[in-house]
Amino acid sequence: MPRITFINNDKEIIVKEKSNELTILEIAQNNGIDIEGACEGSLACSTCHIIVDKEWYSQLEETSWDEEDMLDLATGLTVTSRLGCQIVLTEKLDGLTVSLPYNNNDVRLNKNKY
Repeated sequence: MPRITFINNDKEIIVKEKSNELTILEIAQNNGIDIEGACEGSLACSTCHIIVDKEWYSQLEETSWDEEDMLDLATGLTVTSRLGCQIVLTEKLDGLTVSLPYNNNDVRLNKNKY
């Protein structure tokens, strides 16, 4: 049963996932972790932007051209940034650690007036 650690605002949330068929986005949403995924994994936005731990980044499949294109729209981009909808958790990735960017906020929820 693969395990993934989400780091959100310096809080660690460890999830053990029974299925090897779910993306990081789906696992996060199924476990109440605050990640938007506005396009529902269709690779049409960057709202599921995550930052993969440096030690795990090289173990992921290569980023596709389409994912690179969408990552260009993400705020807080790092060299280990990926889209959560494009990474399927497998036994090979057991123990994977990802962080949610601090600026991963839905501006529609902001009560301040602009």
